[in-house]
Amino acid sequence: MDTIKSYLESMFLNLPNTPEVYRAKSELLQMMEDKYTELKENGKTENEAIGIVISEFGNLDELAEDLGISSFVQPNSQMPAGKTLSLEDARRYLADHAKHAYLTALGVMFCILSVCGPIFFSTAAEFSPRYADLLDSLGGASLFLIVAIGVGLLVYSNVTIGSWKHLKTERYVTDFATTEYIHHGMENYKSTYAMLLTIGIILCILSVLPSIIFDAIWDSTGFWGDFSGALLFIFVAIGVFLIVMASMKLGSYKQLLHLNEQDTVGGNYVPNQQNEPKYINPTTAAIMSVFWPTVTCLYLIWSFLSFDWYITWIIWPIAAIIQALVKNTMTK
Repeated sequence: MDTIKSYLESMFLNLPNTPEVYRAKSELLQMMEDKYTELKENGKTENEAIGIVISEFGNLDELAEDLGISSFVQPNSQMPAGKTLSLEDARRYLADHAKHAYLTALGVMFCILSVCGPIFFSTAAEFSPRYADLLDSLGGASLFLIVAIGVGLLVYSNVTIGSWKHLKTERYVTDFATTEYIHHGMENYKSTYAMLLTIGIILCILSVLPSIIFDAIWDSTGFWGDFSGALLFIFVAIGVFLIVMASMKLGSYKQLLHLNEQDTVGGNYVPNQQNEPKYINPTTAAIMSVFWPTVTCLYLIWSFLSFDWYITWIIWPIAAIIQALVKNTMTK
């Protein structure tokens, strides 16, 4: 029976999301269930009953007039307007995108940590004046080396995920079973996402704590001052890593859930497909998926580096205006 229901969903996948279509879908499902039950009672096997039901009720063009939806049905409209993303492909995409999110977050983290190299080598130079020039040179070299690693990770991550660029350049849809799998996966991930996001924000907030503690116990200049400064960037780097990775992974679920057009039956299989802006530009969609976590990171970093809390709050209304402008100009 599940096979029949899945086939029925594929028939209506690309039809408009209207009460008439849903009524027709419900009526056709009842007709198929009745026929299936009748065939089973007459001794037909599972596969035989399914085959007969699909053969008899599987052409929506022939049934459209009787169901009262002939005005919604165009030739071959029961077939998805584009390629169908299979369940296996959806699983591979989510796995590949999880790696992409991890490598991207790691690259960003390395870029933030790059300033720690000069700080540590500069501190070492204070304890070894004889090798001060060498240590200072190593500090400068370490900065470029760590940045190079970070940028390399970002480039490698973007190149490897490029094998899925056809999801952005071509029309794809997901059937009911695949959509349900993606939906359940996202719902299960939300608790992990909330935890990673919370820890990341907490680390960014606590990044100034070492400086406050060391300044209260020891002299803020010299070794402890440099060390506390390095710890600030380490806390922020780890926090940003968690925020970026969690947000990008959640974004991969949302991207797949929004392959189906929202004004079709397939675009309303699960609640997460509704009331979400659909951007006309894939790059804009990717940016907006991590917009608020990024704004939060910028706000915390700016605030704790400058301590100008009376000014930094302005980032929130500016970000809200930017989001509204993007939604009004870059959505379908």
